[in-house]
Amino acid sequence: MAALSLFALLTGAVAGLVGALFRLALEQADLFRASILAWAGGRSGFGLVAAALACAAAAAAATWLVRRFSPHAAGSGIPHVEAVLRGELPPAPLTLLPVKFFGGLLSIGAGLALGREGPSVQMGATLAHEIGRRFGLGAADCRVLLAAGAGAGLATAFNAPVAGAVFVLEELAQHFERRMAIAALASSATAIALARVLLGDAPDLLAAALAPAPVEAYALFFIAGGVAGALAIAYNRTLLGVLAFCDGLTRIAPVWRAAVIGGAVGALGFFAPSLVGGGDPLTQSALLGDGDTVALILVFLLRFGLGAISYAAGTPGGLFAPLLTLGAQSGLLFGFACKALFPAVAIEARGFALVGMAAFFTGVVRAPLTGIVLVTEMTDNASLLLPMLAACFAAMLVPTLADDEPIYDSLRLQTLRRARALAAADRPEAA
Repeated sequence: MAALSLFALLTGAVAGLVGALFRLALEQADLFRASILAWAGGRSGFGLVAAALACAAAAAAATWLVRRFSPHAAGSGIPHVEAVLRGELPPAPLTLLPVKFFGGLLSIGAGLALGREGPSVQMGATLAHEIGRRFGLGAADCRVLLAAGAGAGLATAFNAPVAGAVFVLEELAQHFERRMAIAALASSATAIALARVLLGDAPDLLAAALAPAPVEAYALFFIAGGVAGALAIAYNRTLLGVLAFCDGLTRIAPVWRAAVIGGAVGALGFFAPSLVGGGDPLTQSALLGDGDTVALILVFLLRFGLGAISYAAGTPGGLFAPLLTLGAQSGLLFGFACKALFPAVAIEARGFALVGMAAFFTGVVRAPLTGIVLVTEMTDNASLLLPMLAACFAAMLVPTLADDEPIYDSLRLQTLRRARALAAADRPEAA
């Protein structure tokens, strides 16, 4: 165990370095996109075409990298990591690393509504397996190290070390395993220690001080969780439906599908630059309680569809960040409604935005502890833990009663089907 712990510390440092560099690169990509869109905004029709073509080219290039060099780099990567941990697929080769890094940089930088955590998790897992392989560790130790590397990737993506370790046990392993827990804590700790040297230690999001929720408002948080659970069912089914529709477009090459989606995102960015990308500024705005109700509803609906369409492009990119945006927006809308309906209750609408992030995440992923810890660490705010527990309970209950599968279970099965299809397509060539 001592040797495995040392390797876990090394894994965390390497995963933290790569994850931090990925975040820094994404920040520059976002700035570059903003400058391109600002330039295009002053050139009317020509600017619109230029913005659409630039984003189309970036999305197409990302998909081409995936299809040409590393098919398992498509999408989040978390379903692939889960399949590897279950022994259903072999670990990804090291070639996935540059594809995930630069493909994610292209797709997220182009403005697709994708998160940075998926690439960070899969890159961390891939690096961890390579470290274990090169040092001659056995299969069991490599498995533990791979999970720890994935957790380090998540920790770095959101500056949330405890959430990274919890994610390993709750979502990846889905049971408590002492060796894996020790390795996950070690890797997340060193990942954050190194990443903060490059990124700083400020929380990702700012949530102004919130007063503890009055007891009479607890029932409202429970209802908010139920609403988040129902929205999560709709989101999961929308995402899977869009993926199935795009997979059915067999006459259109995946690269061209990605180009169309990227072009549409570029056109949207031309008219409303703040609505594209991972969504952190929108999440921050909701946590501050900003927004007109009608405009907030329209933005929520647009981002709801944009997240599913962006994921269907087949480029590297995760789901967490867009989920947190939708959760914050839907929570804020629910808070506005509660303030209007119950003026006598001391309600802060932005408190529902904070709780909504964890609740919607829980409803989609079915990992409540990860959601609660993640939101708490990202915002450095623990004032609404009890309301968050109530909301996450309801958000977990509603999809479970509706027999709605957690999104990563569904995506893992889809990953397995695609892997079998690729293997079947390769057999005639090998023969």
